[in-house]
Amino acid sequence: MGLLSNRVERSEIRPGDHIYTWRAVYAYSHHGIYVGGSKVVHFTRKKEIESSGSSDSTSSLISEIPSECQTFPDCGFQLPNSGVVLTCLDCFLRNGSLYCFEYGVPSAVFLAKLRGGTCTIAESDPPEVVVHRAMYLLQNGFGNYDMFEKNCEDFALYCKTGLLPVEEPGIGTSGQASSAIGVPLAALLSTPFKLLAAGPLGMATVTAGMYCAGRYITDIGVRKDVAKVEVEKLSSHPGFRLIEDEESVNKRSEKPKTLLPMKRKRER
Repeated sequence: MGLLSNRVERSEIRPGDHIYTWRAVYAYSHHGIYVGGSKVVHFTRKKEIESSGSSDSTSSLISEIPSECQTFPDCGFQLPNSGVVLTCLDCFLRNGSLYCFEYGVPSAVFLAKLRGGTCTIAESDPPEVVVHRAMYLLQNGFGNYDMFEKNCEDFALYCKTGLLPVEEPGIGTSGQASSAIGVPLAALLSTPFKLLAAGPLGMATVTAGMYCAGRYITDIGVRKDVAKVEVEKLSSHPGFRLIEDEESVNKRSEKPKTLLPMKRKRER
């Protein structure tokens, strides 16, 4: 259990674990659910239908779909009109280090973390339930990706806890999204207290305190506006629309893929 994050070895993770890795020199982290067999189910943008020559830098930054895997032929499985993808652990990590998201941490430990998106006060459901949710959403989708309201961490948190905002999402459950918004907001809100702060040190203390408080009250483990939602009933939840049934997808897709067990390519 580290102050910044919780780095682990591959041999330590188990099916149902919420794992993540840092991207762009710790600018942000990408999250997923390890389902066993060196496979990870995670959430990203839907497949781009437009030309691959798009210059949208944000889209290319968020995309987590491998172009081609040299180890697993089925790596990158993703149904049309869905942002949920199955990849191997290597492609998920992209040569980055492996970290495990922590659940059921004490409030003091949560507040001691320097950055959001690494742990939660909420308890995790049993591993078999977590894997079931992830695999179900792989076949049915998780709605539209949104960086601040429904991102990869929101997906993993739902798979682990089954908790979602009761009403249409306006504030996601992602800890790193809360941190990204909370830092400038804390600085802004602490400005009225500058006369009470004893110089720069006091100002920094007030800002840090408000930042930690903001992270705490937005954590899924203490929020009052969340409730358990069964994965099979997710399509009726506000803000979520599961992808079309298999028959409709097959009619629109010229070469629909079939989800097969991942097999390692033979070495020549």
